[in-house]
Amino acid sequence: MSAPAPHVLTVEDNPGLAELLREYLGAHGLRITGVSDGPGGLHAALHHAPDVVLLDVMLPGLGGLEVLRRLRLESDVPVLMLTARDGEADKVLALELGADDYLTKPFSMAELLARVRALLRRAAPAAPRGPLRHGPLTLDAHTRDVTVRGEPVKLTRVEFELLHVLLLSPRRVFTRSELLGHVQEDGGGSERTIDVHVRNLRAKLERDPARPELLETVYGVGYRLGDVP
Repeated sequence: MSAPAPHVLTVEDNPGLAELLREYLGAHGLRITGVSDGPGGLHAALHHAPDVVLLDVMLPGLGGLEVLRRLRLESDVPVLMLTARDGEADKVLALELGADDYLTKPFSMAELLARVRALLRRAAPAAPRGPLRHGPLTLDAHTRDVTVRGEPVKLTRVEFELLHVLLLSPRRVFTRSELLGHVQEDGGGSERTIDVHVRNLRAKLERDPARPELLETVYGVGYRLGDVP
C-alpha cells in the first residue's frame, strides 16, 4: 500500500508565485493547500495537519513572523520561510522564532523542492522496532496483534491499518482524506467510510463508545489519539 502524498501548506499572497508553487510541487508528488493571508495560514497550519508549511514573511492580515510565533505555541510542524528580505538579522529572527529553514526570493523551484524534501525526511518518525503503546493500547505491526487493557482484540485489516497510523503519531490530527489514503489500497472510497471504521474501532476499544476517551473527533477536521485518562 502506498503512503499518501505529503501535505504542504503554502501561505503566499502573490498569486503568481502561489500558483507556481502549487503546480511545481504538485507535479513532484506533493499535495498542496494554498492560503493567501496570515490569519488563514495560521488556522490552516493548526487545523489541516500539513507535513510542511511554506510561509511568506510579508502577508496581509498577520505578518509571517507573527504567524510563526503563534504557530510555535501549539505546533512543531516544519516551517520554511519565504521572503524577499535577505538581511542576516531577518534570518536570525525567523530561526529564533522557530523556523526550520529560510529561503530568499527569488529562488529556484528545484532548490525549494530539495529543501521541502529535506524537512520531510527530518520530520519522518523513525520506524519503531517493537510494539506501539499508547495508554491501554498495544499494537504489534509484525504479529498484527492488538490488545486493550491487556485483552486481545480482533480487528479487520482496515481497522488495524487505521489504528496503526494513529498510533505512529499520537496527538496528531489526521484528516479523513489522509486516513483514507492510508487504508484504501486502490485510493477509492468515500471519506465518510472512515467515520464507519472509527465507530467500529470505538466499539472494540473504548469503555463507553458513546463517550470515547481514546479515539477523539476533532470537529471539522478528522481524528486523533487523545491523551490517555
